[in-house]
Amino acid sequence: MSALPGGHEYDAEVVALVTSPGHSYWHHSRDPADGVGPHATLTHDAVEIVAEQGIVGDRFFGKVSQLTSAVSFVAAEAVEEVARELGSAPFDPALMRRNVVTRGIDLNALRRHRFELRQGDAVLRFEAGGETSPCAWMDWALAPGARDLLRGRGGLRADPLTSGVLRVGPVVLVAQFGMDAARAGQRVRRGRLP
Repeated sequence: MSALPGGHEYDAEVVALVTSPGHSYWHHSRDPADGVGPHATLTHDAVEIVAEQGIVGDRFFGKVSQLTSAVSFVAAEAVEEVARELGSAPFDPALMRRNVVTRGIDLNALRRHRFELRQGDAVLRFEAGGETSPCAWMDWALAPGARDLLRGRGGLRADPLTSGVLRVGPVVLVAQFGMDAARAGQRVRRGRLP
């Protein structure tokens, strides 16, 4: 595989890897309890990612979608900032059920771009879609008000273009443009991407 053209490299971290075999919240509702299912949220030290399919064992694996949504990402910094703004104790970012929790990556800047995550010999390339919009589940799983505070920093949807194993730990992000890791977790309104 050829390198990403014009690649800029950034040291970052995969903080957590999360899957679930089924949907615990799949529709929008005024009462989040209406859509909560019995499916466990599982954390892993490593996950197998399959090109154009997603993460083996996850609820979105092999599902056809126009949303570019086989793998979801969230910045740990965003979850920390929401807890701070709510005056709450820190939240476990796994509760958001996003597949890959990162630290040091401005996920909003990656919207609609290709990027790579490198760990040792593993090179995982992704095609990013848009924001993983927060749903009412966030008010139930984290705290009342979390959904509104996560808008503009709810995460990123992406499809894997290559296969490999992703692990918790240090990672090198390769993007086709310069970006500021200090913006990880900052709120961005639609139409105001860097």
